[in-house]
Amino acid sequence: MKDAVIMEYAGTKKGAITRFYQYGSGGVRILDPGKNLRRLYLFDHAADMMTERDPARQEKVLRRFMFDRYGMLEETFAFGQPPRTFRYENGGRQIAVREGGQYGAVGKIFTFEESGISETAWGRHGEVERVYIFETTRDTITERTGGWFGTVDRTFVFEGIDASVFREPEALLQFLMFTERREGEVDAGPQRIPADTGRRAGSPLMSKSRFAFTGKRSTPADNRLDREGDSRIDFIPDGDSSRKDTPGEDRRPKKSSEISYAERRGERGS
Repeated sequence: MKDAVIMEYAGTKKGAITRFYQYGSGGVRILDPGKNLRRLYLFDHAADMMTERDPARQEKVLRRFMFDRYGMLEETFAFGQPPRTFRYENGGRQIAVREGGQYGAVGKIFTFEESGISETAWGRHGEVERVYIFETTRDTITERTGGWFGTVDRTFVFEGIDASVFREPEALLQFLMFTERREGEVDAGPQRIPADTGRRAGSPLMSKSRFAFTGKRSTPADNRLDREGDSRIDFIPDGDSSRKDTPGEDRRPKKSSEISYAERRGERGS
């Protein structure tokens, strides 16, 4: 039986293909645009388990996913990566994600809705971060950020498998693990900003952090340009300024910007 293939596009189908997913009964192989193996997931149906393996050393287990009737437990084997639990709620219509185990705080909620699946961040009453829309063609899942009418972030096109398979909770959890983005992988493929995303050319592909400063960072050169001619701010130049820079006949009171480093040291030493 030929394996199914899922193609991931950056933005809409007009964007570049960023990953291929070879989906078979034994597992999932994730390939980059050059068809190089980047991730490997193997199924163990008898144990209700899926494992992520090191592509270079396939006997090495990186993560283990244990499924039961209550949801899924993700076990990690790397320092600094706490486990996560995914628990079914509301009769299987929601999935609650807890960081750090079954008693951790709820970080995300996935809700099954008529048009697709919504992902709510920042707890149970947070805002919709992204949605997965199951198109009526049954061969496409569109991922949008910011809500049902938000920016198209990725498009998944299915060949040899019906996209509606992943509307089932356990299959959805597998899909989320396969397609999750990791640090260093977002920029791995060729980048192209789709024409209909609404972003300006040159704007960052990643969303802004709520806590980190993401604006333009100033440099010492920027400070000099910004403050030049501003009489309200005294700018102290670099410490290698020479005493010769200040004419000896100028007896008017000096601003701090006109006092050299050598003069300051002389004052302190006197």
